[in-house]
Amino acid sequence: MNPLILIRGGGDLASGVALRLHRVGFQVAILELARPLAVRRTVSFSEAVYEGTQTVEGVTARLVSADQFQVALEAREIPVLIDPQANALNNQFLISPASTFVVDARLMKSEPEALPNRVALHIGLGPGFTAGANCHAVVETMRGHALGRVYWDGQTEPDSRQPDGDARRVLRSPADGALQAKKAIGDFCKEGETIAAINDAPVVSPFDGILRGLIHPKAPIVAGMKIGDVDSRNDPSLIHFVSDKALSVAGGVMEAVFVKLKEGGEFYSPSYT
Repeated sequence: MNPLILIRGGGDLASGVALRLHRVGFQVAILELARPLAVRRTVSFSEAVYEGTQTVEGVTARLVSADQFQVALEAREIPVLIDPQANALNNQFLISPASTFVVDARLMKSEPEALPNRVALHIGLGPGFTAGANCHAVVETMRGHALGRVYWDGQTEPDSRQPDGDARRVLRSPADGALQAKKAIGDFCKEGETIAAINDAPVVSPFDGILRGLIHPKAPIVAGMKIGDVDSRNDPSLIHFVSDKALSVAGGVMEAVFVKLKEGGEFYSPSYT
């Protein structure tokens, strides 16, 4: 089997997965929202939805329509489809579900809806997925000794509801509305300096550091959602590289993919019948 690997979501973690799978030779495609919510946009293939193309560490993703899908794959690019419901799995002219693997990297942290069609391998990332019930395998996304570990039965650690490291680094919206950026990703920010505003409500830097991520101004914003990330390491070059966490999770995904390829045969669970 030479599977097509569909990745649901194109944020920084999903993009790390896409990058590693693409580099080892798999055909990879991304299914995204019409207005993606990625914060680390410089290393998120979802940015192609807004910009048409997005290159991360030398690999290019391109926003495509269904009739451009195969052309992008043949050009060794990563096609990005606006398809939040994964309806492409029902398009027999586009995809053969029996030879398709799906990686759900949306990080919803809640039980996912069922796929519209059964696939050869369904991998979930993080909380909300139960291997053997709503997917085939789950990859741990919480930092710690189990990060990147693959589970073929059961669940990962539950959602801690806390960001990794210093919780202050995560910028959250003070209100519903539209974002007005005052700083660009990669800019140095002093503690207390305004980074952005939501309907004139300021979002300020919690400490001195580099603005590591900021949500796209066209993204829909509600109060309390993550809209930015400040990095105290003060190294602007890091905004151009996927994180160590993304690479570790990607390693777990690759392990699951190669286990499936080694075993071969059908791999459907009762939930997909």
